[in-house]
Amino acid sequence: MSRIYKILSASEWEAAKTAERFDGSAVDLKDGYIHFSTSAQAQETARRHFHGVEDLVVLSVPVDALGPELRWEKSRGGDLFPHLYGPLDPYLVEAVTPAPLGADGVPDLSDLVP
Repeated sequence: MSRIYKILSASEWEAAKTAERFDGSAVDLKDGYIHFSTSAQAQETARRHFHGVEDLVVLSVPVDALGPELRWEKSRGGDLFPHLYGPLDPYLVEAVTPAPLGADGVPDLSDLVP
């Protein structure tokens, strides 16, 4: 796997670019790390945590760029999820993709690359 993904609001992303760092969304700040998902995990993350939320984007970040602050930890169903213990440098983001809501109200992440 070469990329991981972060789902967030477009306004959070704009603020991160302006600040030249992303410290996380509210849940990230509460938990003490930035939640990411693999391409295989992202659609379920969108369904569980972002149902009905509009104006979302998905950040694609190369795993190798994050260094030792990236840890793989057990979460949902015992699956290993990527967690970043530190801020994300916006310059490390390879791509930003809109995540429009599908007819079921879940953000459509079908274009993510493993």
